[in-house]
Order: sequence, then structure tokens, then C-alpha cells
Amino acid sequence: MTIAFIAMPAEDAAQLWNGGIDAYGRQPETMVSDGPGHPCRHCLKNIDAGEELFVLAYRPFPALQPYAETGPIFLHKRPCQRYAAEEIIPPILSSTDYIVRGYSHEDRIVYGSGAVTPTEKIASRAAELLAREDIAYVHVRSARNNCYQCRIEKTEAGAFVNTAQTI
Repeated sequence: MTIAFIAMPAEDAAQLWNGGIDAYGRQPETMVSDGPGHPCRHCLKNIDAGEELFVLAYRPFPALQPYAETGPIFLHKRPCQRYAAEEIIPPILSSTDYIVRGYSHEDRIVYGSGAVTPTEKIASRAAELLAREDIAYVHVRSARNNCYQCRIEKTEAGAFVNTAQTI
């Protein structure tokens, strides 16, 4: 088994870039980046100082339900290329640690699967979780603020399959 780091679906980003609303039914707010600390969830790179960005509520789950966490994320205001190097840890994961947590096939948190994980151990922790039958995918979230960063899925023999859900 291999794993893939999955960015925000291109359809979700395009909907926002084309004037769409966020998970709370609001227009994204626009601000200007003052440098590192504004990770784009579509290209999975930090938004450079001076670049405009959207701040919006994002729900990386297919439907409303009690475990469908919604929170703030950043997105380049101008369209950017979606992260494609799915086998490599994304550039936005540059802090010392993150919460790595498993979710079931029903999009529910799998209790006991979440842990603050050193960045260099994210891939091995995700692979360990994804080897379990009760875990369908993993989220990487900020260890300080619980903000969604990206999704990790298992793949077979290096064949990357992106089944990430949309807003």
C-alpha cells in the first residue's frame, strides 16, 4: 500500500473562484498575505506576501452530519494549479507537528485514531491508520488550531486515485 496526499478538489476551488459561496453560505473574504502562514488548500503551497487570498469556511465532507467539521481555510484568490505530487508530503506541511486523524467509510471520526504527530512521521502514521479496515481516509489538521490541511488516502501499487469529496 502507498498513500496519496490529496488537495482540495479542483471543482471546489473553481466554484469559489467563480463567485461561489463557502460552507456557511457566505462569499469568501479577501485579504492580502503578509507572508508564510497562509497555506492554500488547492496548490498546497504557502501564499506569498503581497498576494490576495480568500479566507472561507470549508467542509471537506460530502454532507452535513455531526462529524462534518467545518473551519477556516485559505485559497489563492487567483486560480492556482492543484497539487499533483500526491506521493510527496505537501509544502504547506512545514510546522513541527499536525493532528493526523482517521475517518470511517461513513465520514465519521474513528475514535482513538487522532494524534498529534511530528511532521516527519505523518506518512508512516497515515499508512498505519489506512491499513485498518475501519478507516477510509485520514485528515491532516493543524495541531494548534485544528484547521484542515489536506486529506490522505491509500492507493494500491503506486496508482493514485483521487476520490476526495466536494463541498
